[in-house]
Amino acid sequence: MGTGYTTIMYDAEEIEAALGDIAACRYDGVEIGVEKIRAAGPENVGRWLDDYGLELYLAMGEWLETEAAVQRMVDGMPMLAEVDAEFVGILPPQRQRHDRETVEAWLSRVSRAARDAGLRPVVHHHGATAVEQPDETRSYLDAVDGLELVWDTAHYYPYGDNFPAGDVTDGIERFADDIAYVHLKDVDPVKEFAANRDALSNADFHLDNVINYFRSFTDLGEGLIDFAGVYEALSDAGYDGHYTIEIENRTERPLVHAKQNYDVWRDVRAD
Repeated sequence: MGTGYTTIMYDAEEIEAALGDIAACRYDGVEIGVEKIRAAGPENVGRWLDDYGLELYLAMGEWLETEAAVQRMVDGMPMLAEVDAEFVGILPPQRQRHDRETVEAWLSRVSRAARDAGLRPVVHHHGATAVEQPDETRSYLDAVDGLELVWDTAHYYPYGDNFPAGDVTDGIERFADDIAYVHLKDVDPVKEFAANRDALSNADFHLDNVINYFRSFTDLGEGLIDFAGVYEALSDAGYDGHYTIEIENRTERPLVHAKQNYDVWRDVRAD
């Protein structure tokens, strides 16, 4: 079990610098997008990971919006095995863009290719996508052989039983047997957050709905999520995997945010 950080706020040409920042903040591991690994070169990424003493917890795939994207993910599995990724993250297509049969078939193909390469496939339930709400998440996990779950505090929050309170532990109880990897981020909801959520669930991707929904995601401790409760519930459920902090919309001073979030999570675990 370790604490990781994502490289979302760094461009592909900044991956070496990102790993240096993350290592300096005393993280154990990292999450990198597949497209960034490809652009930076897997041989370079592997060397940088070794240089900074970091594990590649998860390689996050591109959005499965087209047949070509699915095939790129399938074809890229040997590259991800080469850099010793433990997990491959699968990002579902946008909501209502493809029918259920297509989404299930695409998830199955990518999952099978990952397992054939010795990697663990995990689907990311995500707002405004085909795998958004708990019942949908459950149905795809049941339908796709070997598929596990990236459970995300912020993306579960809008659909949990306790919304709008920050207790998301019902999601942990519901998916305890499926959670293989955890994303941590907080939510500081804008005034019309529920309305924005409902619009995205209805595939109304008006710019205001998208921006107001996703800008509500924030650094740990600056929103409503009860992270002490999250850690206790996951520990009680027997979860012994990684915790990766995913900060995606704090584009300035990424090193500062990495350190601040590490300190918050360290304190949660110490209590």
